Amino acid sequence: MFWIIIAGLTISLLPIMVLSASANNSGNRIHQQVQKRLAAGERANRLIDEQSPYLLQHAFNPVDWYPWGDEAFARAKKEDKPIFLSIGYSTCHWCHVMAHESFENPAIAAILNQWFVSIKVDREERPDIDQMYMAATQAMTGSGGWPMSVFLLPDASPFYAGTYFPPLSVSSNRPGFKDLLTTIHQVWLEQKGELQDSATRMVAALERRNAASPAAIQSDVFQRGFSLLEQNYDPREGGFGQAPKFPRPVVLAFLFSHYKATGEKKAKDMALFTLRKMAEGGMHDQLGGGFHRYSVDDHWFVPHFEKMLYDQPQLANAYLDAYQITRDEVYARTAKEIFTYLLRDMRDAAGGFYSAEDADSDNPYSPGQHGEGAFYLWTKEDIVKRLGAQAAAIFTRGFGIKKNGNVQQDPMAEFTGRNILYWATTDEALAAELKMATEYIIESIAASRELLFKAREQRKRPHLDDKVITAWNGMVIGALARSSRILQDPQFLTASLQTATFIKEHLCDDTSRNLLRRYRNKQAGLAGQLSDYAYLVDGLLELYRASHDPQWLSWSVDLTERQIELFWHETGGFFFDGAADPSIKIRMRGSSDGAEPSGNSVATHNLLRLAQLHNAPQWQQMARRLVESFSDVINDYPPALPLMLTAWQHINAKPSQIVIAGKPGADDTEALLRVVDSTFSEPRLLLFADGGQNQAYLARKLPFMESVAPLGGKATAYVCSDFTCTMPVTDPITLQRQLEENKKNP
Repeated sequence: MFWIIIAGLTISLLPIMVLSASANNSGNRIHQQVQKRLAAGERANRLIDEQSPYLLQHAFNPVDWYPWGDEAFARAKKEDKPIFLSIGYSTCHWCHVMAHESFENPAIAAILNQWFVSIKVDREERPDIDQMYMAATQAMTGSGGWPMSVFLLPDASPFYAGTYFPPLSVSSNRPGFKDLLTTIHQVWLEQKGELQDSATRMVAALERRNAASPAAIQSDVFQRGFSLLEQNYDPREGGFGQAPKFPRPVVLAFLFSHYKATGEKKAKDMALFTLRKMAEGGMHDQLGGGFHRYSVDDHWFVPHFEKMLYDQPQLANAYLDAYQITRDEVYARTAKEIFTYLLRDMRDAAGGFYSAEDADSDNPYSPGQHGEGAFYLWTKEDIVKRLGAQAAAIFTRGFGIKKNGNVQQDPMAEFTGRNILYWATTDEALAAELKMATEYIIESIAASRELLFKAREQRKRPHLDDKVITAWNGMVIGALARSSRILQDPQFLTASLQTATFIKEHLCDDTSRNLLRRYRNKQAGLAGQLSDYAYLVDGLLELYRASHDPQWLSWSVDLTERQIELFWHETGGFFFDGAADPSIKIRMRGSSDGAEPSGNSVATHNLLRLAQLHNAPQWQQMARRLVESFSDVINDYPPALPLMLTAWQHINAKPSQIVIAGKPGADDTEALLRVVDSTFSEPRLLLFADGGQNQAYLARKLPFMESVAPLGGKATAYVCSDFTCTMPVTDPITLQRQLEENKKNP
């Protein structure tokens, strides 16, 4: 343990703790702003040559920033200086604050430039770097977040870490950044040996945490996982825990899967109620569709307004699950609105999807002001002016609009006099209150939403992070393909195909079979991470299920083989979340399903599906070994890896299939497929005997598929368990009955 004193405050420099699992054009503004500032003669630092919007945001800081790489480490070693590592992302609110307060401050920049070598990293481009130093930050402080501020030895070993620091010390709990830099410099000069010892202990602790000890998975993990979630469930507002509330779709997926496997109605009800409350809340963009990152309160009302790409397809899948289970159009409509948002505002002309939109934006009511959520907020006066008295009376009551604003707890005074849109009632209750027909209320609300959306489109949009990340696009590919089946909307399949083609053309090296992670400004780069391979394979398998085009299944097999070559560890599991980079001290493995699911969890599901589709029992065994390599986490706290828990359920169940034989596009074939697509039947595998290219491809690995054919000239369905099938049926109603009879025994 080593200590430093800052302004009378004793701060532990390295307490070793137990680590816990825990059609938009605004992107062009970055390029335009950079060119404008260069033309004006402003001096740029090394980040000017990067593609990351986050790094470009810091390209004109007086800080002598380096991107992550050998040049920075070589200089630190040569000059014997510690490294200051700052990690964030371009739509991060507190990253903006620290940048303005400290990195744009000439006095603080001078200290950094004199005494440190400063490195800036975009966590979305390099999750491998972020993951290691986040683990270190959590070990040192007990928590983490962004901006992440970490101090390193010249060999990249961390010895001190934190998150946001104000420029000057204002309390005993959080030192000012300027004072912190001065103190660390002094300690570096006088007690460097202690810093080196602390860094050595930190790296050793991370290595122990990263090691795996495969063991048996306890038989009660499913029930314990559900019970722990039930204990943490909020029956009044939905979701889990108290404020702030995060959506965490992987938990909802586990609850639906648990309901499917056990018939536990409470699991289904918890997930459905949470999804409904989220859809009604301010975290849901009530005009434009899509969801903000999280809710700062406990009832989904006041969001943190950034919109992340990775949230949208995960939530869309949750709403699709809910729709399949209930046939309630509320869930289908919410999913459709997510896709409408993505296709309208987040799509590159070439077919990829952008990464995020910022929480901060220009205030349309106060020119020159910039703040949290300003793009999305409304005054009551503005709404009445735009809608007229009668329509405004309906809309303002329905969406909880108040004359002086509807945010009661506003400590930063960012929402004063303005309103967050949320659904405050029901159509029926509003109709009764206003003594109007329910149908009229619904029509009026729809018309008002459209008018206000068009008005909002005239505002200056939030900053767009316009880089295309392979992993997150893999999620979108899968969600779009799945929605095309469940919602019977071919435009979603077309979009999914276009995005998959984009990834194949721009982010896949045909020679090496390697994926690249990032595309921006017509340039691809950065080695693919485990999540890029796993998420893309998952998306391609959904695309194959929707299109029955074997090229996507074939590519998913190739990518999985390459993923195994790059990331598989002999003790079981894909240990290395990042591609090999000698400058990273430890290649970490993700041990939780968080805002993004663990690459290992997604890979487990992929291996199980491919083991059946490609008759590869070794991949079934690999999936089992993978889960067992995380036995310490799963046995200790099952909700840490809910998506891996669902995979473990599937591993221990008999494989089940539905085989449809029929002519592609024929009415009788489509009728049978619609029955399958309307049923919440995961993890059943669909095999399509089309009498053509797809059937021939499958028959090469599954010989029984060669002889499968329609009976009596009619499209035919076979419901199978472990490749033993029931009597074939040609009638959709009979097929529906068979699926219902087997719904508790997939």
